[in-house]
Formats: sequence, C-alpha cells, structure tokens
Amino acid sequence: MAEQEPNAELCMTFPCTFPLKVVGTNNDTFENDIVMIVRKHIPSLGEGAVSSKPSKTGKYLALTITFTADSKAQLDDLYREINAHPDVKMTL
Repeated sequence: MAEQEPNAELCMTFPCTFPLKVVGTNNDTFENDIVMIVRKHIPSLGEGAVSSKPSKTGKYLALTITFTADSKAQLDDLYREINAHPDVKMTL
C-alpha cells in the first residue's frame, strides 16, 4: 500500500474517497463528457461511481462522482479540466 500523503491545506490524507459534484446544462452529452474527463484522471473509476439528478425544471443536471483520490495535484488537474467544459456551471 502506498504511503499516505498528508495535506494540511485540504485537511485530507491521500488516498481518500472523494465525492465530486458537478452541475451543468442538462443536454445529450453533458454526463458522458464529464465522465470521460474524470476517467482520464481516474482510470479505475467504477461503473457505479456516477449518480445524476436533474433540476426541477430539467434545465440542469447534477452529477455526483465518487472515486479514490490519490493526491491534491490529481484533484487540481481534474477540477481545472472539468471547469473548462463549456456546460459546467459549478463544481464542489
């Protein structure tokens, strides 16, 4: 097992389970686009790792993607790429 990397800035110890939340425009490609981005950074993403919920009006889609994060750098790179997607409105 890899040595755990403490990160005082995030108060997290890696590796750790991380729930990424992404809200964006609900269209035919949004969920697939985001999952493809996540898979580039988290190749071991499991089949049941993604859940989705449309907004009341159906205009937006909220995704929760749960995975094992290995480092702050990995999360930073992932957030940068997701936030660059034109349909993303918010990430948590």
